[in-house]
Order: sequence, then C-alpha cells, then structure tokens
Amino acid sequence: MIEFNNLKKVYGGKSALSVDRLTVRPNECIGLVGNNGAGKTTMLSLILDLIKATDGYVTSMGNKVNENDDWKEYTGSYLNEGFLIPFLTPMEYFEFIGSLHGMNKEDVVTFLNEASGFFSEDITVKKYIRDLSAGNKNKVGILAAMMWKPGLLILDEPFSNLDPTSQSWLKNRLKKLNNERVTMIISSHDLNHISEISSRILLLENGILIKDISSGEGTLKELERYFSVS
Repeated sequence: MIEFNNLKKVYGGKSALSVDRLTVRPNECIGLVGNNGAGKTTMLSLILDLIKATDGYVTSMGNKVNENDDWKEYTGSYLNEGFLIPFLTPMEYFEFIGSLHGMNKEDVVTFLNEASGFFSEDITVKKYIRDLSAGNKNKVGILAAMMWKPGLLILDEPFSNLDPTSQSWLKNRLKKLNNERVTMIISSHDLNHISEISSRILLLENGILIKDISSGEGTLKELERYFSVS
C-alpha cells in the first residue's frame, strides 16, 4: 500500500531520514518507535506530503504522493494541533471534516455517541478548539481522523496527554479498526500500547531503520531491552 523508494530527508546538511526501501502492506498496523529525533515524524510527514523529500519518493497505492492527491481520499491523519482549526468548536470541526467525506450531521452525532468513552466533554458547548487542553485537542484531532473510517490511518503519538481511560478506549478502537481492514501507521513512545496494537514494529534511530519485526509475545521485552540504559 505504501512504499518508500530511496527516501532521504536532509536538514542543514544532517540526515533526518534515510530509508532505501520499505513496504507497508494493506491491513498492517505499523508501530513506529524511536527516541526523540529518530525520524518518526519526518517519516509520517513524507507519507502525507507535508514536507519535500531531499531524494527518493513515497508511493501510496502505486502513486507518488507528491504528484497527485488521490491518496487523500482514503487517508485519515493527525500529527499535531496544526491539523485543527482553532476558531471552530469541536462539533463544528467534526461536522466540517465529516462533510468532506460524505457524512451528514446525524452521521457525525452517531459516531460521537459511540466515542463518548473517549471524548466525554460536552462538544455542543461554545468552546473553541484553541481553548481546549492539550489532551482534548488531541482527542478532537484523533476522532476527526478516524471518524469516516479511512482506508489508511496515520497518527503521531496519539496516546500523548491522554488519561488512562482515554488511552484504553483508543487502544481498543484502533484494534477494532485494524480488524475492519484499516491499514495503520502509528508512532508512539508508549512501548506497551504500541506492542499490543501493532502487527509489525519499525524502530528508527538517527533516521535509519534499525529493526523491522513482526509483533508477537516477546516484542515488548525486546523493545525494552533495546531502550534500556546499561
């Protein structure tokens, strides 16, 4: 579904990402892990054509993402609050995103009722997104990205700033989406959650792919050993 071909991104003479070849197959749930500065957000940004590659290219369903917009029709994503519209209320934002994908107001309300365990705040109040806490901003962005059940879902640190109940809800919802054949690429510092939901783990270090492993019973311990301080 997604292919990297001799992909490189350089900032100020320093390599931020260098991946010769990588394929993400349909219905995989990719867990992207690594320390700060490893290249995770750079990788996601290149998939979404948010930044220009120094060399190489990314394809989605066989098409270069920087040469056409077809991939946007089946890709849901949330990397940071820059994806939000701060002067809208959460409900206005959900309705706007829903309208882009053929959802009416009733569809949006139905989805949000199903997500009440995640976003418990009254979304009908006149409170702008810019006035929400960091955690609630993340919730708005994450819900908007998955609301229309895209074929490909890309999330950057989705468990960040979430309370335990919300983390549990999100983990279960991501599992459900993957079972419904949604392909996912999710970066996270939470090794427990990412090991549990992912079918495959990619570990980046200094922009280089160090490990590419199928997730299984011993994955968490393997990652913990890798990141442990000797």
